[in-house]
Amino acid sequence: MSKSRLPLYLGLTAAGAGGYYLYKSGGDVDGAAQRAKADAEKARAKLPGTNEPAAKGEEIGARATAKLDEIVDSAHAKAKDANSRFGEGAKESLEKIERIRQDTAKQMGTTVDKLDRKVEEKAAEAKKSITSWFGGK
Repeated sequence: MSKSRLPLYLGLTAAGAGGYYLYKSGGDVDGAAQRAKADAEKARAKLPGTNEPAAKGEEIGARATAKLDEIVDSAHAKAKDANSRFGEGAKESLEKIERIRQDTAKQMGTTVDKLDRKVEEKAAEAKKSITSWFGGK
C-alpha cells in the first residue's frame, strides 16, 4: 500500500518557511508575516508578465495616440489648405475628418479601457494566488 508523501513534504516546507521567517524577525510573529509578504511581493515582481502587460499596454496606447494625433494634424493641415484653395467643399471634408477623428478616438478609448480591465483582472488573479499562499483571502 503506497501512501502519497506530498502532504508531508508540503507541511515540512511550510514549517521550514515559517521557522525561517520567525528566526529572521527575532520571534515576532507580526514581523515574520510582514517579511513574508514583502518577500512574496519581491518574488511576484520578478515573475515574467506580472507588471509587463500594464506597462506594455500603456506604451502601446501612448504610441497609438501619438500616431493618431499625427495623422489627424496632417489631415487638418491638408483640409485647411484645400479649404483655402477650393472653398466650401473643403469645409465639408474638414467636418467629415473631425467626425472620423472623434469616432476613432472613442473606439480607441474603448479598446484601451478593455485592455486596462483585462490587465487589472490578471493582476488581481496573480495577487490572489500569491496571497493565498500566506493565508490571505
